[in-house]
Amino acid sequence: MARVLYEKDGRIARITLNRPEVLNAIDDDLPRELAECVARANDEPGVHVIVLAGAGRAFCAGYDLAYYAEAAGGDGNAVTQDMPWDPMKDYAFMMRNTELFMSLWRSHRPVLCKVHGFAVAGGSDIALCADMIVMAEDAEIGYMPVRVWGCPTTAMWVYRLGPERAKRMLFTGDRITGSEAERLGLVLKAVPADRLDDEVDALAERMAGVPVNQLMMQKLVVNQAIEAMGLKQTQMFATLFDGITRHSPEGLNFKHRAEETGWKQAVRERDLGTFDWTENRPINPK
Repeated sequence: MARVLYEKDGRIARITLNRPEVLNAIDDDLPRELAECVARANDEPGVHVIVLAGAGRAFCAGYDLAYYAEAAGGDGNAVTQDMPWDPMKDYAFMMRNTELFMSLWRSHRPVLCKVHGFAVAGGSDIALCADMIVMAEDAEIGYMPVRVWGCPTTAMWVYRLGPERAKRMLFTGDRITGSEAERLGLVLKAVPADRLDDEVDALAERMAGVPVNQLMMQKLVVNQAIEAMGLKQTQMFATLFDGITRHSPEGLNFKHRAEETGWKQAVRERDLGTFDWTENRPINPK
């Protein structure tokens, strides 16, 4: 089954993450298929705008932890090497995904991302590479693995929020609703869930009335301003640091905990702050 679906709808290309049974969690194939669909939209005559969405109950719940964190053997361990680990091997793997997500940023057609349910962890990386995001008011976005076992490789938080608000998100790993994301300036707009489709379609249709070359020029100008701030270098550091978070003592403890108790329990302890990953033991309530 295709991990990512493509449909041409008049002047709009609709790209849909398609692993609904796992909330569109990211596996090895999804980033590649996403980039292939973006390339197809850019090559297809008559496409002016891309709308990116997720099938089922969420946009994207991040990396598939049953595959990458819980598995004690096999291909799922590719993101956690035996010691001593090779940082450049890890960097090559993760930068591949970062670059594939960034196909949205580099797309000559503007990308409008529609978020319902969740856009969390690696799913927020994907969403934040789009040009604009419209969220359901009750949808949630955040990067919880900053608490342990992750660093957002696309590094888009600071470019969208500025330093202080980016630190607020990355020092806590909190999830915020679409309503708060709009207030902070992280996303363009938040609307009631039952109006999300109509709101996104209306904006996409409005943009689709602009000539392709005009859209392309305006996007190149705005993106250049961000890239001149050092986006590429920031992503290099972020992707390297992501590998370090997974091979630090705390990261290895999280991986072992996920293998022992299942990833859902390990994530629950991570997000609630009930486990000391440095001491590798539950935190005793006072």
